[in-house]
Amino acid sequence: MNYTKFHNGNSMPSVGLGVFRVENNDVAKDAVKHAIQSGYRSIDAAFIYGNEVKVGEGIAEGIKAANITREDLFITSKIWIDDYGKDNVQKAYEKSLNLLGLDYLDLYLMHWPGTDLDLLLNTWEGMENLYNQQLVKNIGVSNFNIDHLEILINQANVKPVLNQVEFHPYLTQTELRNYLSKHEIKMESWSPLMNAEILQDETVNRIAKEINKSPAQVIIRWNIDHDVITIPKSVTPSRIEENFEVFNFSLNDNQIKRLDALNENKRIGPNPAEFNG
Repeated sequence: MNYTKFHNGNSMPSVGLGVFRVENNDVAKDAVKHAIQSGYRSIDAAFIYGNEVKVGEGIAEGIKAANITREDLFITSKIWIDDYGKDNVQKAYEKSLNLLGLDYLDLYLMHWPGTDLDLLLNTWEGMENLYNQQLVKNIGVSNFNIDHLEILINQANVKPVLNQVEFHPYLTQTELRNYLSKHEIKMESWSPLMNAEILQDETVNRIAKEINKSPAQVIIRWNIDHDVITIPKSVTPSRIEENFEVFNFSLNDNQIKRLDALNENKRIGPNPAEFNG
Protein backbone atom coordinates (compact mmCIF):
# COMPACT_ATOMS: atom_id res chain seq x y z
CA MET A 1 0.00 0.00 0.00
CA ASN A 2 1.22 3.49 -0.89
CA TYR A 3 0.31 6.41 1.36
CA THR A 4 0.05 10.07 0.42
CA LYS A 5 0.98 12.75 2.95
CA PHE A 6 -1.15 15.86 3.53
CA HIS A 7 0.14 19.33 4.31
CA ASN A 8 -0.99 18.89 7.94
CA GLY A 9 1.26 15.84 8.42
CA ASN A 10 -1.51 13.25 8.22
CA SER A 11 -1.66 10.72 5.38
CA MET A 12 -4.10 8.49 3.52
CA PRO A 13 -3.85 5.44 1.26
CA SER A 14 -3.31 6.11 -2.44
CA VAL A 15 -6.04 3.64 -3.46
CA GLY A 16 -9.39 3.08 -1.78
CA LEU A 17 -12.83 1.67 -2.50
CA GLY A 18 -15.58 3.95 -3.77
CA VAL A 19 -19.24 3.11 -3.09
CA PHE A 20 -21.07 5.59 -5.34
CA ARG A 21 -24.15 3.99 -6.97
CA VAL A 22 -24.00 0.90 -4.74
CA GLU A 23 -27.39 0.01 -3.26
CA ASN A 24 -27.91 0.15 0.51
CA ASN A 25 -27.99 -3.61 0.87
CA ASP A 26 -25.70 -6.57 1.48
CA VAL A 27 -23.94 -5.95 -1.84
CA ALA A 28 -22.46 -2.77 -0.34
CA LYS A 29 -21.67 -4.51 2.94
CA ASP A 30 -19.98 -7.46 1.24
CA ALA A 31 -17.97 -5.25 -1.15
CA VAL A 32 -16.58 -3.16 1.71
CA LYS A 33 -15.83 -6.24 3.81
CA HIS A 34 -14.06 -7.97 0.90
CA ALA A 35 -12.05 -4.85 0.11
CA ILE A 36 -10.77 -4.62 3.68
CA GLN A 37 -9.96 -8.34 3.69
CA SER A 38 -8.07 -7.82 0.40
CA GLY A 39 -5.85 -5.12 1.87
CA TYR A 40 -7.77 -1.90 1.23
CA ARG A 41 -7.55 0.55 4.10
CA SER A 42 -9.51 3.45 2.59
CA ILE A 43 -13.29 3.53 2.07
CA ASP A 44 -14.97 6.55 0.44
CA ALA A 45 -18.61 7.15 1.39
CA ALA A 46 -21.10 10.03 1.25
CA PHE A 47 -24.44 10.78 2.86
CA ILE A 48 -26.14 11.35 -0.51
CA TYR A 49 -25.18 7.85 -1.71
CA GLY A 50 -27.82 6.52 0.67
CA ASN A 51 -25.79 3.46 1.68
CA GLU A 52 -23.87 4.50 4.78
CA VAL A 53 -25.65 1.93 6.98
CA LYS A 54 -24.49 -1.05 4.92
CA VAL A 55 -21.08 0.50 4.28
CA GLY A 56 -20.71 0.80 8.04
CA GLU A 57 -21.69 -2.83 8.51
CA GLY A 58 -19.08 -3.79 5.92
CA ILE A 59 -16.46 -1.76 7.78
CA ALA A 60 -17.30 -3.48 11.07
CA GLU A 61 -17.24 -6.95 9.51
CA GLY A 62 -14.08 -6.15 7.55
CA ILE A 63 -12.23 -5.02 10.67
CA LYS A 64 -13.13 -8.28 12.38
CA ALA A 65 -12.33 -10.50 9.38
CA ALA A 66 -8.98 -8.82 8.70
CA ASN A 67 -8.09 -8.73 12.41
CA ILE A 68 -7.29 -5.02 12.34
CA THR A 69 -8.50 -2.00 14.31
CA ARG A 70 -10.63 0.99 13.33
CA GLU A 71 -7.46 3.10 13.52
CA ASP A 72 -5.96 1.05 10.68
CA LEU A 73 -8.66 2.35 8.32
CA PHE A 74 -9.16 5.70 6.60
CA ILE A 75 -12.87 6.47 6.22
CA THR A 76 -14.21 9.41 4.22
CA SER A 77 -17.72 10.82 3.98
CA LYS A 78 -19.20 14.03 2.59
CA ILE A 79 -21.72 16.66 3.59
CA TRP A 80 -24.48 17.19 1.01
CA ILE A 81 -25.55 20.63 -0.22
CA ASP A 82 -28.92 20.41 1.59
CA ASP A 83 -27.03 20.41 4.89
CA TYR A 84 -24.74 23.36 4.10
CA GLY A 85 -24.42 26.24 6.54
CA LYS A 86 -22.05 26.61 9.48
CA ASP A 87 -24.68 25.71 12.06
CA ASN A 88 -25.69 22.53 10.21
CA VAL A 89 -22.28 20.96 9.66
CA GLN A 90 -21.88 19.17 13.00
CA LYS A 91 -25.40 17.72 12.81
CA ALA A 92 -24.73 16.44 9.28
CA TYR A 93 -21.40 14.98 10.41
CA GLU A 94 -23.00 13.21 13.37
CA LYS A 95 -25.77 11.92 11.09
CA SER A 96 -23.18 10.20 8.88
CA LEU A 97 -21.30 8.88 11.92
CA ASN A 98 -24.51 7.34 13.28
CA LEU A 99 -25.36 5.74 9.95
CA LEU A 100 -21.82 4.37 9.56
CA GLY A 101 -21.63 3.25 13.19
CA LEU A 102 -18.37 5.15 13.73
CA ASP A 103 -17.00 7.52 16.37
CA TYR A 104 -15.07 9.70 13.94
CA LEU A 105 -14.13 10.12 10.28
CA ASP A 106 -10.63 10.42 8.90
CA LEU A 107 -11.79 12.84 6.21
CA TYR A 108 -14.95 14.91 5.78
CA LEU A 109 -15.57 16.72 2.50
CA MET A 110 -17.88 19.40 1.16
CA HIS A 111 -19.43 17.35 -1.65
CA TRP A 112 -19.90 20.19 -4.17
CA PRO A 113 -19.12 23.91 -4.10
CA GLY A 114 -22.66 24.88 -5.09
CA THR A 115 -23.50 28.22 -6.69
CA ASP A 116 -23.88 30.26 -3.48
CA LEU A 117 -20.35 31.37 -2.66
CA ASP A 118 -21.33 32.97 0.65
CA LEU A 119 -22.89 29.67 1.70
CA LEU A 120 -19.73 27.85 0.60
CA LEU A 121 -17.59 30.00 2.90
CA ASN A 122 -20.08 29.80 5.75
CA THR A 123 -20.15 26.02 5.49
CA TRP A 124 -16.36 25.83 5.48
CA GLU A 125 -16.38 27.69 8.81
CA GLY A 126 -18.44 24.81 10.18
CA MET A 127 -15.95 22.33 8.71
CA GLU A 128 -13.11 24.20 10.39
CA ASN A 129 -14.99 24.04 13.70
CA LEU A 130 -15.20 20.25 13.42
CA TYR A 131 -11.48 20.06 12.70
CA ASN A 132 -10.46 22.48 15.43
CA GLN A 133 -12.52 20.54 17.97
CA GLN A 134 -10.66 17.40 16.82
CA LEU A 135 -13.95 15.71 15.92
CA VAL A 136 -12.56 14.82 12.48
CA LYS A 137 -8.98 14.09 11.46
CA ASN A 138 -8.96 16.00 8.15
CA ILE A 139 -11.26 18.27 6.15
CA GLY A 140 -11.39 18.84 2.41
CA VAL A 141 -13.55 19.58 -0.60
CA SER A 142 -14.90 17.80 -3.64
CA ASN A 143 -15.58 19.02 -7.18
CA PHE A 144 -14.05 22.46 -6.57
CA ASN A 145 -12.66 24.38 -9.54
CA ILE A 146 -9.75 26.80 -9.26
CA ASP A 147 -12.20 29.71 -8.88
CA HIS A 148 -13.84 28.02 -5.90
CA LEU A 149 -10.50 27.20 -4.34
CA GLU A 150 -9.21 30.76 -4.75
CA ILE A 151 -12.22 32.10 -2.88
CA LEU A 152 -11.91 29.48 -0.17
CA ILE A 153 -8.16 29.73 0.37
CA ASN A 154 -8.31 33.52 0.60
CA GLN A 155 -10.86 33.33 3.43
CA ALA A 156 -10.08 30.03 5.18
CA ASN A 157 -8.18 29.62 8.43
CA VAL A 158 -7.71 25.91 7.72
CA LYS A 159 -6.71 24.92 4.20
CA PRO A 160 -8.37 21.79 2.74
CA VAL A 161 -6.07 18.78 2.58
CA LEU A 162 -7.68 17.37 -0.55
CA ASN A 163 -9.95 18.09 -3.52
CA GLN A 164 -11.83 15.07 -4.86
CA VAL A 165 -12.71 15.62 -8.54
CA GLU A 166 -13.44 13.88 -11.80
CA PHE A 167 -10.12 12.81 -13.33
CA HIS A 168 -9.35 10.26 -16.04
CA PRO A 169 -7.48 10.21 -19.37
CA TYR A 170 -10.40 11.96 -21.10
CA LEU A 171 -10.34 14.74 -18.46
CA THR A 172 -6.77 15.28 -17.30
CA GLN A 173 -7.40 18.56 -15.43
CA THR A 174 -3.79 19.71 -15.88
CA GLU A 175 -4.37 23.30 -14.80
CA LEU A 176 -6.25 22.22 -11.69
CA ARG A 177 -3.61 19.62 -10.82
CA ASN A 178 -0.86 22.22 -11.10
CA TYR A 179 -2.84 24.63 -8.93
CA LEU A 180 -3.44 22.02 -6.25
CA SER A 181 0.22 21.00 -6.28
CA LYS A 182 1.29 24.64 -5.85
CA HIS A 183 -0.98 24.98 -2.82
CA GLU A 184 -0.05 21.57 -1.35
CA ILE A 185 -3.60 20.25 -1.67
CA LYS A 186 -3.88 16.64 -2.81
CA MET A 187 -6.07 15.59 -5.73
CA GLU A 188 -8.30 12.53 -5.49
CA SER A 189 -10.21 11.08 -8.42
CA TRP A 190 -13.75 9.74 -8.24
CA SER A 191 -15.04 7.26 -10.86
CA PRO A 192 -11.53 6.99 -12.36
CA LEU A 193 -12.71 4.20 -14.69
CA MET A 194 -15.53 6.38 -16.10
CA ASN A 195 -18.13 3.74 -15.27
CA ALA A 196 -16.00 1.35 -17.40
CA GLU A 197 -16.11 3.60 -20.50
CA ILE A 198 -12.36 4.28 -20.45
CA LEU A 199 -11.68 0.53 -20.30
CA GLN A 200 -12.80 0.24 -23.94
CA ASP A 201 -10.23 2.76 -25.19
CA GLU A 202 -7.76 1.37 -27.76
CA THR A 203 -4.71 3.11 -26.29
CA VAL A 204 -5.54 1.90 -22.79
CA ASN A 205 -5.91 -1.66 -24.06
CA ARG A 206 -2.67 -1.51 -26.05
CA ILE A 207 -0.76 -0.38 -22.99
CA ALA A 208 -2.45 -3.08 -20.91
CA LYS A 209 -1.16 -5.70 -23.36
CA GLU A 210 2.34 -4.18 -23.35
CA ILE A 211 2.67 -4.63 -19.59
CA ASN A 212 0.42 -7.66 -19.17
CA LYS A 213 -2.01 -5.86 -16.88
CA SER A 214 -5.73 -5.17 -17.11
CA PRO A 215 -7.05 -1.88 -18.54
CA ALA A 216 -8.39 -0.99 -15.08
CA GLN A 217 -4.98 -1.56 -13.52
CA VAL A 218 -3.42 0.70 -16.17
CA ILE A 219 -5.80 3.55 -15.33
CA ILE A 220 -5.42 3.17 -11.56
CA ARG A 221 -1.63 3.09 -11.91
CA TRP A 222 -1.80 6.18 -14.16
CA ASN A 223 -3.54 7.95 -11.27
CA ILE A 224 -0.84 6.88 -8.83
CA ASP A 225 1.95 7.90 -11.23
CA HIS A 226 0.35 11.35 -11.41
CA ASP A 227 0.29 11.51 -7.58
CA VAL A 228 -3.51 11.38 -7.62
CA ILE A 229 -5.30 9.41 -4.90
CA THR A 230 -8.06 7.26 -6.37
CA ILE A 231 -11.15 5.34 -5.27
CA PRO A 232 -12.30 2.91 -8.00
CA LYS A 233 -15.72 1.40 -7.34
CA SER A 234 -16.49 -2.27 -7.76
CA VAL A 235 -18.75 -4.79 -6.06
CA THR A 236 -17.22 -7.82 -7.81
CA PRO A 237 -14.70 -9.58 -5.53
CA SER A 238 -12.24 -10.41 -8.32
CA ARG A 239 -12.28 -6.85 -9.63
CA ILE A 240 -11.92 -5.39 -6.14
CA GLU A 241 -8.75 -7.48 -5.80
CA GLU A 242 -7.53 -6.63 -9.31
CA ASN A 243 -7.97 -2.89 -8.75
CA PHE A 244 -5.72 -3.11 -5.70
CA GLU A 245 -2.90 -5.04 -7.39
CA VAL A 246 -1.24 -1.91 -8.77
CA PHE A 247 1.76 -1.44 -6.51
CA ASN A 248 4.15 -3.90 -8.19
CA PHE A 249 4.56 -2.03 -11.46
CA SER A 250 4.61 1.48 -12.91
CA LEU A 251 4.01 3.02 -16.32
CA ASN A 252 6.93 4.42 -18.29
CA ASP A 253 7.05 8.03 -19.48
CA ASN A 254 5.93 7.11 -22.99
CA GLN A 255 2.90 5.22 -21.73
CA ILE A 256 1.92 8.07 -19.41
CA LYS A 257 2.23 10.58 -22.27
CA ARG A 258 0.05 8.44 -24.53
CA LEU A 259 -2.64 8.28 -21.86
CA ASP A 260 -2.36 12.02 -21.19
CA ALA A 261 -2.82 12.66 -24.91
CA LEU A 262 -6.30 11.11 -24.76
CA ASN A 263 -7.62 14.24 -23.03
CA GLU A 264 -10.87 15.61 -24.50
CA ASN A 265 -11.94 17.70 -21.48
CA LYS A 266 -14.86 15.26 -21.37
CA ARG A 267 -16.93 14.95 -18.21
CA ILE A 268 -19.26 12.14 -17.18
CA GLY A 269 -20.42 14.13 -14.14
CA PRO A 270 -21.92 17.62 -13.75
CA ASN A 271 -20.00 20.83 -14.34
CA PRO A 272 -18.96 22.06 -10.87
CA ALA A 273 -19.44 25.68 -11.95
CA GLU A 274 -23.16 25.09 -12.49
CA PHE A 275 -24.22 22.19 -10.25
CA ASN A 276 -26.28 22.99 -7.16
CA GLY A 277 -27.65 19.65 -6.02
